[in-house]
Amino acid sequence: MLAIILSGGSGTRLWPLSREAYPKQFIPVVSDQSLLSETIARGLKLGADVRVMAITNEEHRFVVAASLQQLAADRTTGIILEPVGRNTAPAIALAALAAAEENPDELMLVMPSDQVLQDEQAFARAVAVGADAAREGKLVTFGIVPSSPHTGYGYIRAGGSKGVWSNVDAFVEKPDADTAQRYLDEGGYYWNSGMFLFSASRYLEELERFQPRILEACRAAYSARKGDMDFTRVDKEAFAACPDDSIDYAVMEHTKDAVVVPLDAGWSDVGSWSSLWEIQPQDENGNACHGDVILEDVSGSYVHSEGRLIAALGVSDHVIVETDDVVLVADRNRVQDVKKLVNRLKEQGRPEYKLHKKVHRPWGTYEGVAQGDRFQVKRITVNPGASLSLQKHHHRSEHWVVVTGTARVNRGDEELLLTEDESTYIPLGVTHRLTNPGVIPLELIEVQTGSYLGEDDIVRFEDTYNRV
Repeated sequence: MLAIILSGGSGTRLWPLSREAYPKQFIPVVSDQSLLSETIARGLKLGADVRVMAITNEEHRFVVAASLQQLAADRTTGIILEPVGRNTAPAIALAALAAAEENPDELMLVMPSDQVLQDEQAFARAVAVGADAAREGKLVTFGIVPSSPHTGYGYIRAGGSKGVWSNVDAFVEKPDADTAQRYLDEGGYYWNSGMFLFSASRYLEELERFQPRILEACRAAYSARKGDMDFTRVDKEAFAACPDDSIDYAVMEHTKDAVVVPLDAGWSDVGSWSSLWEIQPQDENGNACHGDVILEDVSGSYVHSEGRLIAALGVSDHVIVETDDVVLVADRNRVQDVKKLVNRLKEQGRPEYKLHKKVHRPWGTYEGVAQGDRFQVKRITVNPGASLSLQKHHHRSEHWVVVTGTARVNRGDEELLLTEDESTYIPLGVTHRLTNPGVIPLELIEVQTGSYLGEDDIVRFEDTYNRV
């Protein structure tokens, strides 16, 4: 079996914790592991012969690669990069084309990278049932046994039962409250989990039957693919011509071989702050808290601190979230509208919609410490063995002070080796490179001065990570 991890989303509904450049699947939302890492581990636990493939985009590729390297280095078949987003049907088609090259009958378990499953044994049992159905040529979806009349999910209506699975009678759009309650009362309705299981060949057959344009575009894009480190880059022009469609609309609603396997495993798509509140442990007043929090006369609220103390008094049904650069205060029943705030930030050209204060790069991280007129201070962490690009700047000079670790600095024709409490100066326009030759993270303070301090003032000459 091949576990296909879909990790291309931007996840703005959990803003400000989740942001476009570093969305919720990369964040430890409910445990000390990221949702992506939990998804990878969940797939690997299904059996020693399970391998992992990821589908992601250009911006997130190194974060995905790092998680796979850490958890599944010897069981990873690769990472396919989507040059543009075209929804789940084309993304899964690329994975199926790759899998079919080696084995057309390979079973593919498709899993979004941003979901929570609390009962992994129940999940494993459901996948075993789904695998049996998939070997009979069925296209399996996993239906979540509903615990409430939820209006935020699409539903699957089950038809005739085949014992441990049922034929899919219909996929139903998100209902209103009365309709959702009727679904719950009648039974036979499941939440649509967005997880699927089928063989590569069967998915490609049904895609060709119902959406041949999608398959044609994906075949053209995949046939013109190029390798780049651990990544597979499909042809951008061909893939951009692909219709944008979900697997539900493109295939599952049309095929006669769709079946649903019930899944009762403490599932959540963590689609909003209220859904995160629902699955977190709560105190006697119905509050779920994370971090440094003090509450007095507070009920039914989710309070999340990333660093600073949050003290709340006399509020109910609120969401309060603190990060190092944003504080969100919202009515818990209005958190679906967080995206309106994100859109306003975009319109105003503010970076908070996209970037955290700590920005992740393939070589490590940087974090803004202070900024003023013509200066900026950053804390830079370079991973062991990693290296920044060979570069120069047109508008700024830089001072580097090593805090911990060892830095190898290429500055013009010079090469310097700096250790703790040593420093150097990079004049404006001088070609330079920073490398960590050690076995522990390199931390340094960078002071930039100049007329323009934007991240786009970088001219790269060489780059380990093949960035432009």
